[in-house]
Amino acid sequence: MNHPDKTTFAPYYQLCTEIDALSELLEKQHHQHINCKKGCDLCCMAISVFPVEFYAIKAELDLKSIPELSVSQNDEDCRYLVGHSCAIYPSRPVICRTHGLPLLYMSLEWNDWELSCCELNFTDFDLDDFTPENTYPMDRINSQLYQINKNFVADFEDGKYSETDRIPLAELIL
Repeated sequence: MNHPDKTTFAPYYQLCTEIDALSELLEKQHHQHINCKKGCDLCCMAISVFPVEFYAIKAELDLKSIPELSVSQNDEDCRYLVGHSCAIYPSRPVICRTHGLPLLYMSLEWNDWELSCCELNFTDFDLDDFTPENTYPMDRINSQLYQINKNFVADFEDGKYSETDRIPLAELIL
């Protein structure tokens, strides 16, 4: 596969659709505890993504419709944050789709669950009330994304990438 098209990314787009549906459900469940809103960019930073995400986003975006973006002066700022708004929001990566909402992971250090959520949210919420039913199952989502990426790189440009390679998102537009 040298020039993937949008159909190549169907599994990735399906995962994004599932994540967006879960986001909508979690936002409704937790709306009284969520302070994030359009214009909030506390979580926005320069990230790297799996090759499948990079090329899926690139295939989906109309790069000509993105405003002229300056190159970040440091390695921490997201290149696509323009005036406190994401210039690639409809095509944003998985990690950006989950920001602000409660994320549940299996801890690497203990055989226990670890919770992550934005510091602006859930300030008056008993964190013990989080359950697998009212949080993102990030281990499952990350496992699915990893498998989708593994299948993608296996057929992409004669092994150009390994299944663990990451590409800076800023390189979408060079």
